[in-house]
Amino acid sequence: MILDISLSLEEILFKIIIPLILATLFAYLVGYERQKIGKAAGISSHILVAFASAAIAILQRLIFEMEIELVESGILVSAQSQRVIAQVLTGIGFIGAGVILKENGTIRGITTATTIWSSAIFGLIFGSGYLILGLIVGIFIVIFVFSRDFVRGFNPFKEDDKNTEDHL
Repeated sequence: MILDISLSLEEILFKIIIPLILATLFAYLVGYERQKIGKAAGISSHILVAFASAAIAILQRLIFEMEIELVESGILVSAQSQRVIAQVLTGIGFIGAGVILKENGTIRGITTATTIWSSAIFGLIFGSGYLILGLIVGIFIVIFVFSRDFVRGFNPFKEDDKNTEDHL
């Protein structure tokens, strides 16, 4: 069952797209400042975390609104259904912390940690049945990560014999 297919274009705009754009904009500004002064978490990390956080907040809001509609129609629901999301986020945060390394005074892996966390977010969204929100979030994150690579002169589609690890 696709749970967000019944949203109007106006609801998609004001409940999903505008909040995601605003979160991204302000995260960019904060990340830009952090990056310019040489901090480890820069634009990429801030945008991924803010975008995915906004997405999970939107998901919670959509689930809550659906539960209210069910209660109003006489169907008894348990508000406990949203608690599992918090547990997943905590667990993924722990996994993300494991990929952050400090080598020779340099911190590496922050963007990888945020992409892992972001992947968990859109996994939760798709798994909760919100395909429109999931598509918007997933497409944004994929385009953002790949365009970031291209801007830095790295082609993620080209084989690189050096520094290539098999992670399959």
